[in-house]
Amino acid sequence: MANKLAMETSPYLLQHAENPVDWFPWGEEAFEKAVLEKKPILLSVGYSTCHWCHVMAHESFENKEIADLMNNYFVNIKVDREERPDVDSLYMSSVQALTGQGGWPMTVFLTPDRKPFYAGTYFPPQDGYGRPGFPRLLQTIHDAWIENSDDVQTSAEEITSQLASMADKLFANSDAINAITTDLSADAISKFEVLFDSEWGGFGGAPKFPSPSNLEFLLAHFSKADSLPERERMVIEEMLKKTLHFMANGGMYDQLGGGFARYSVDESWLVPHFEKMLYDNSQLVRIYLHAFQIFNEPIYLRVVQETLSYLEREMLDPQGGFYSAQDADSEGIEGKYFVWTKQEVFNVLGADSEIFCEAMGITETGNFVDPHHPDLLNRSVISNRANLDDIALKFEMSTENLKKSLESSSQKLFEARCKRIPPGTDVKVLTSWNGLAMAAFAEAGRVLGEKHYIKIAMNISDFIKRNLWKDGRLMHVWSADKPRIFGMLEDYAYLGLGLIELYKATGDVEQLLWAKELNIVLSDHFKDENELGFYDTPDDGEELLFRQRSYYDAAYPNANASAVQLGVWIDRYFNFSEGATLAHNFCEMLASRITESPSGFGSTLLLNEMLLEQNREVVIVGELSERHLFERLLAKSYFPWLVIATSDFPEPDLELFKDRQPPKEGAAVWLCEDMVCQLPVYTEKDFESQLSKLR
Repeated sequence: MANKLAMETSPYLLQHAENPVDWFPWGEEAFEKAVLEKKPILLSVGYSTCHWCHVMAHESFENKEIADLMNNYFVNIKVDREERPDVDSLYMSSVQALTGQGGWPMTVFLTPDRKPFYAGTYFPPQDGYGRPGFPRLLQTIHDAWIENSDDVQTSAEEITSQLASMADKLFANSDAINAITTDLSADAISKFEVLFDSEWGGFGGAPKFPSPSNLEFLLAHFSKADSLPERERMVIEEMLKKTLHFMANGGMYDQLGGGFARYSVDESWLVPHFEKMLYDNSQLVRIYLHAFQIFNEPIYLRVVQETLSYLEREMLDPQGGFYSAQDADSEGIEGKYFVWTKQEVFNVLGADSEIFCEAMGITETGNFVDPHHPDLLNRSVISNRANLDDIALKFEMSTENLKKSLESSSQKLFEARCKRIPPGTDVKVLTSWNGLAMAAFAEAGRVLGEKHYIKIAMNISDFIKRNLWKDGRLMHVWSADKPRIFGMLEDYAYLGLGLIELYKATGDVEQLLWAKELNIVLSDHFKDENELGFYDTPDDGEELLFRQRSYYDAAYPNANASAVQLGVWIDRYFNFSEGATLAHNFCEMLASRITESPSGFGSTLLLNEMLLEQNREVVIVGELSERHLFERLLAKSYFPWLVIATSDFPEPDLELFKDRQPPKEGAAVWLCEDMVCQLPVYTEKDFESQLSKLR
């Protein structure tokens, strides 16, 4: 018989609707039951494409005996972390404080008034992996609750108080405020160099994550290459090129279908954790796009195009929004959809299989073993690391013909793979992550001159405005044709920044005016009372234990730094100053923490770069076909902080267009600093000359 999750719309919660566990969704019904029955709460948090969440579900939540323990001793609440990032973040802080680590599935035991007293992540059904078996843990927690209830309550009070105090302390004014200088960036780069894996790229060891916020900071800093010390420039170039090269050629990148998996389980980017997330791919598209603008290497362009094609092909809702994620598992087996044996390749390619296997890392013994299915042997993750000149020599063919053979074979294998049972897709649409996708498609469209990409970005904007913009406020999630959950900081910040990119690509001022509206809501409902940033949730949202203010990057940019950055862009387009003041305060407050550990602050380092850069603007006015010539010149280089304003006619809502009349024929371009513009130019040659001085 289905439990109370059967009435939910979250794909993750619906995965658990038939569990024998008496699950409740997060809400008053569960809290009231806990108070009435004087039972502790077992809070389980995960997401639909989480492999270890599936493992714990199969091992424990589908086990009748374990479910009976849960039902008898606890009020059980299941939360989709993507649907409720506020709940996830709040209780993840308790997991990290109590255990020194975090992850999903997240398991937290709460008092009836929702205060944590014990926490962890995955627990096996029997003692193992250095963790107690879940049944033994349940019994131990129950015994402690019955026999030492007062002590447990006291511990929960202390933990909650400490967490709240830590949150306040982190955002309190410091007596030792550091000025925003280039030294902060240089110091961060030297620490990244220490963490850098000089063999395989990336930072740190296994498991290895892409860390797009850190890569974006390095790209933005490197965009000023001509003014950087030679050694610093060389170090950044090596870190970027090596990381991007090995990520693109390893198994973490889907060599057949495009798109990146969430992370690599090894240090060499070979074997991925196969789930694919909208947020990773949206951010990495822009990373590779900016790298292509800087280094002009074809592999970066290929990754951009293939990843956008993957997103459009497999993640796009017919109504215009993008789904959140795809699973690592298919048919209950991790990676089954993506890996190959040599025999399977031969069955598709025949005589060409030896060439393909040699070039793409497929061996008789394989390179991937699922610990939960050790009987499935000889499977390989496809990679693209071989030296093609050596392979061509071995098979007595030209390198060019080898490349054509591999392209043809890859297409055949992709078509064969499409006939397999695919991983599940989490079809909920998240406002925040769609803001990231909007930015990726819009900027790629502008830089590459691809109108189709821009159309997709515009469709995202239309989808969100139609379905998730209600009475001047955003909703967080759209699922089963319904908007749910009031918008959070990440929704306003990521969407606002996406709208900025969409305006740059289209000149549609309505997108920019909407970003301005979002920024006003941030100021009215999210801003910290000390003018040092923003809360993660609005002042009129659900009351949790306390309102969090986050500042570390996760797999996506810190929402606080992103919201502050949005304010700076709004300043620069509308000639305000409030956002810049807030940005300086925010960066100065965190400067000492960034110095201690810069790898968690890529998005704040990026904001710092923005504040250090001279404010420059480009205004292009004239007929679309004529403006396009200037816009193509502009797109050849990466100018991360350049305000781009383009229109058929002087736009009255923007001061930048004041007295900027289009010529009778063609288009005119003004290059400005702090809204003070040079004389207009009318030819590509003159504009190219101006741009060369910005590089």
